[in-house]
Amino acid sequence: MRGAAIERVRAAAYRIPTDGPESDGTLAWDATTLVVVDVEAGGARGLGYTYADAAAASVAGGTLADAVAGLDALDPPAAHRAMAVAIRNAGAAGVGGMALSAVDVAIWDLKAKLLALPLATLLGRVRQAVPVYGSGGFCSYAPERLAAQLGGWAAEGFAAVKMKVGRDPRADPARVRAAREAIGQAGLFVDANGAYGRKQALALAEAFAESGVTWLEEPVSADDLAGLRLVRDRAPPGMDVAAGEYGHDARYFRRVLEAGAVDVLQADATRCGGVTGFLRAAALAAAFGIPLSSHCAPAIHVHLMCAADTGVHAEWFHDHVRIESALLEGAARPRDGTIAPDPVRPGLGLELRRANAERFRV
Repeated sequence: MRGAAIERVRAAAYRIPTDGPESDGTLAWDATTLVVVDVEAGGARGLGYTYADAAAASVAGGTLADAVAGLDALDPPAAHRAMAVAIRNAGAAGVGGMALSAVDVAIWDLKAKLLALPLATLLGRVRQAVPVYGSGGFCSYAPERLAAQLGGWAAEGFAAVKMKVGRDPRADPARVRAAREAIGQAGLFVDANGAYGRKQALALAEAFAESGVTWLEEPVSADDLAGLRLVRDRAPPGMDVAAGEYGHDARYFRRVLEAGAVDVLQADATRCGGVTGFLRAAALAAAFGIPLSSHCAPAIHVHLMCAADTGVHAEWFHDHVRIESALLEGAARPRDGTIAPDPVRPGLGLELRRANAERFRV
C-alpha cells in the first residue's frame, strides 16, 4: 500500500495505585503511572505506552506530535529520527526518551495494523512463544507474601521467578533462602537494582549461590561497567549477571557489550526508544552472541521477543501485569510458563479499556 500520513497524536497519563507498599534496593513507591499514546493515520489508530512520569504525556502530545505530523506511518524509523532531533534539548534519557519510546511503539503498532499483520509477524517472527519469569518479591513484602507470590508462579509452571534484594543486605541471604524453600526447583533470580558495592556484591553472590540463584541483576549500578565486569568475572559458576533496563539508546548497549559487563543483556522498549530502539539492542546482542531478555511491559515485549534472535525470556512484572490485565484488552496471558502474540489481531493486538482507565487519569 501507499504511505499514510500521520494525522494526529494524543497522549494521556494514568496513575494506578499498587496493591500494597512496594520497594526494591534503591526506591519505594505506592503507585505506577502509565502513559498511553494514540497515533492516527489512514483510518487506523496505533497504541503505544510507557511507564513514566505524567510529564511524558505532555512531551508526547506536544513536542513529539509536532515532530511526526505528516510523516509516513509506514516508515517508523524516519519518525524516530525526527523525534530524536526534536527532544535534543529535552533529553534523550528520562522523560523525553520515554515519551519518544511510547510514540515509536504506537507508530509501529499503527503500521502493523495498516498492513493487517501482528507486529511479531511484521518484524520477522523467529519463535511462536517466549518463556516468562515471574517478577516481584519486593523488599517491602512480609515473608508470607513473598513465599505466596513466588511459590504461586512456580506452581503455575513458570520456569523461574525473581525477587528484589538490596534494601537490607544483611537480611538478603535469609530472604533468598526462604524464597528457595517456597519455589522448590524453579529457577531463582535476584535483582539488587544497583544497591550493592562491588565487594559487597561479590560476597552476597557467594551467599546466594548456596540457594541456587542463577541470575544476579544489577548487583552494582548499571553505569558502573567496570564493576559489572568484575562481578561477572568473579561470580559463582552458573550465575549470570544481567543489566540494561535503563539503557536509552544503542550507544549504551554497545558500551555494555564491549565492556563484557553482562552475561545477559536487558532492554526495555518503553525506555530505549520503542520498537526501533529495541530492535537495535537486539541486533547488538545478536552481533555479540549475548542472550537478550526484555524488561517489564510484557504486552509489548511478547511481540518483540518472538522476533529477537537471541531472546531468552520476558519479565512478567507484577505491577505491569496488574495494569495491563485491567486496562489493556488483548494483553497476553501465560500458558505453561510462556506467552504468545495473538495470531489474528493486527499490531500489538491491544486496545485501551478507556472507561476502566478514566478514573486513574491525571
